[in-house]
Amino acid sequence: MRLEYFDMIDKVTTFDPSQKRIATRSTVPNASPVFEGHFPGHPLVPGVLLTETMAQASGYLLLALNGLSQMPFLMMVDKARFRTFVEPDAVLDVEAELVHEGSGYAATKAKITIGGKPICDAELRFRLMPFPADMRALMESRIGAIGLEPVRN
Repeated sequence: MRLEYFDMIDKVTTFDPSQKRIATRSTVPNASPVFEGHFPGHPLVPGVLLTETMAQASGYLLLALNGLSQMPFLMMVDKARFRTFVEPDAVLDVEAELVHEGSGYAATKAKITIGGKPICDAELRFRLMPFPADMRALMESRIGAIGLEPVRN
């Protein structure tokens, strides 16, 4: 996990295309420029970055399910709930499941736990669009780096 680069997912632990689910894992770094301001002397992962982590897990799920035929863009976050704080060195288990897809949109439910303890969850909506120039190669590289094998249509 590289917070300052919005590189939130370290690896895929499970991808189940039949259940339309993904599980990923990320380790919060011990030090990051993000912690210099949030908060000095008491570093915490900002809620917006936890939301981004859930969105990235969901995005990778959508990319894998559609065989990298469309790029998901986050459009809405709904019913986001944060239950506790996340500190450096925490190991995050992030899960996402597809709940609806159609008409160029997709909806997921995602959650983060630490050692089985709920941290946060949200419902996320994405717009599925053609890949912007050169973005497909970047996403193929990133998917390979986290160990995700897309469904080939």
